Amino acid sequence: MRLNDLDERIVHALAEDARRSYADIGSEVGLSAPAVKRRVDRLRAEGAITGFTVRVDPAAMGWETEGFIEIYCRHNTSPDDIRRGLERYPEVVSASTVTGDADALVQVFASDMRHFERVLERIAGEPFVERTKSVLVLSPLLRRFTSV
Repeated sequence: MRLNDLDERIVHALAEDARRSYADIGSEVGLSAPAVKRRVDRLRAEGAITGFTVRVDPAAMGWETEGFIEIYCRHNTSPDDIRRGLERYPEVVSASTVTGDADALVQVFASDMRHFERVLERIAGEPFVERTKSVLVLSPLLRRFTSV
């Protein structure tokens, strides 16, 4: 399904702060609170909105080291195999198949450099992994959580 302009504005408002009231969102987009609720209910029913969540600063959890790991897989490794292999690592916050030389790119948060190294070693030891290449984040410059 494709969102119309009004639905997109509602989704962006919810992505910014999902705890906002329907009345508050309605005043921003020019609708009544019941009209916003009906639209949100419809967007949920149609699968455009898949849920509501909390964004937690990883540093608040003691995870202050961030890095990315490029994974180079053995021949004939499917994306499902990669996902299944990575989903048991709580340190992995995102993983995607990518174009280029690597097969997947994995974002990892860890408590410190040693923790990151242990996660990297465990991922490198997965049966589907041929080799890895990693980079550490020095300073995050821009993070957008409200984009769709």
